[in-house]
Amino acid sequence: METKNEKMKRGAVWLLWAGIAVYGALCLYLFYMQSIQPLDYDNRYFQSDLPYHISMIVDDGWYYSFTAYIYQLLYGLAGGGTELIAAFLAAVAVLSVALTDRLLGRLLGRERTDALTLSAAFGLNLVMPFFWAYAGQFRYVSYQSGNIWHNSTYQCMKLLAIAAMIYYLKVEEGYRQRVTPNQWLALAALLVACTGIKPSFLTVFAPVLAVKLLVDLCGKVRFRQVFLLGSTVLPACAVILWQNTVLFGEETGHGIDFSPWYTFSLHANRTKLAVLCSVAFPLGVLFFSLRELWRDRRYLFAWGMTGVGFLEALCLVETGSRSRDGNFLWGYCIAIFLVFVVSFEKWLHLWKKRSQGLFYRIGFLACGCVLAYQVFCGAYFFARLLRGETYFMVG
Repeated sequence: METKNEKMKRGAVWLLWAGIAVYGALCLYLFYMQSIQPLDYDNRYFQSDLPYHISMIVDDGWYYSFTAYIYQLLYGLAGGGTELIAAFLAAVAVLSVALTDRLLGRLLGRERTDALTLSAAFGLNLVMPFFWAYAGQFRYVSYQSGNIWHNSTYQCMKLLAIAAMIYYLKVEEGYRQRVTPNQWLALAALLVACTGIKPSFLTVFAPVLAVKLLVDLCGKVRFRQVFLLGSTVLPACAVILWQNTVLFGEETGHGIDFSPWYTFSLHANRTKLAVLCSVAFPLGVLFFSLRELWRDRRYLFAWGMTGVGFLEALCLVETGSRSRDGNFLWGYCIAIFLVFVVSFEKWLHLWKKRSQGLFYRIGFLACGCVLAYQVFCGAYFFARLLRGETYFMVG
C-alpha cells in the first residue's frame, strides 16, 4: 500500500506537471502571437525570427533547416494559418522540460521522475543571465543565455541536443567494451536530426568528443571502440556541408570572418562582466567544485563544450547582411544550457559535503541564491515577453 509520504511525493510531481502544462499553454500563446507579426524589421511587438522563418519557406522556398519541412506541412494542414506551428513549438518547449528531467535523472542516478528533478528541469528551462544593469542594460541581448524563446530553430535544436546528450552519456558508459549497431544508429540519427535543424550543437560537441576520444586512445582504449563512437558524428558532418552551401554559397554574399569580441560587445555596457554574469551559477559552482572538474568526465565534457562555444562566439562573425545577427552564439548558448544542468548536479553535491566544512556550506548557499535569482530573471523575462515586449527590453 502506498504510504502517506509516497502520496505526497506523487502529488508534488502532478502539481509540477500542471505548472508545466500552464507554461506550455503560455508558450502556445507567445509563439502564435510571434508567428502572426508582420514582416517588418521595425516591428517591436512580439518580436521574433518566427515570421521570417515561415516566410522563407512559404514565400521563398528556402530550405536551410529540417524545421522548414515541418513548418511547410503544418502550415498546409492549418489551411495557411500558423496555429499548428505555434502548437508544435509549444510542445517542443514542454518536451524540453521533460528531457531535461531525464538528463538530470541520468546524472543523479535516478530512474524515475521525482519532484526534485522535475522542479529543477522546469527552473533550468526558465533560467536567464544574472541581470545587472551595470554590465548590460538589455535583459537578453546584453548577455548570453541557454534559454531562447524568439528563435524557433534554436528551440527545436535544444530539444534534440538534450536527447543526444542523454543518449551519448548512455553509450559512453559502456563504449569501451561494446557499441551495438542500434546504439550507433540511434546516436548518429539524433546528431543528424539535431544538426539538420541547426548545426550549432555539433560545433561544440564534436571537438570535445574528439579530444576526449584522443585521451581515451592514449589511455589504451581499443582503437576500434574509439573509432565506433567517434564515427557517429560523420553523418551529421555531411549535413553541415549541405547547410554550408545554402548559407555561405558564393551567391549568398555571406562569409565568415575573425573578429574577437565583436559579437559580445554589440549590446553590452561592460562586455567581459556581462559574459561572466551569463554563466554566474555554473562559475560559482565551479569555484567550489574545482576538484570535481578533473574527477568527473561528464562535468569536464560540459565545461569543454562551453569553452569551445565561447571561443567560437568570441572569435567568429558572419560577413554581409547577417554580421550583427550573432549566429555563432548559438553553439555557446546550447553549451551554457547544458553546463547549467550539469552544474545543478554538482551544486547538490555541495550539500552532501556540508559536514566537511564551512566552505561547502557557504558554497551551497551562495550558489543557491545565484541560481534562484537567475531563475527569477528568466521568469520575469518570460512574463514580459508574454506582454509583447521586445527581447531588447531594458531593466
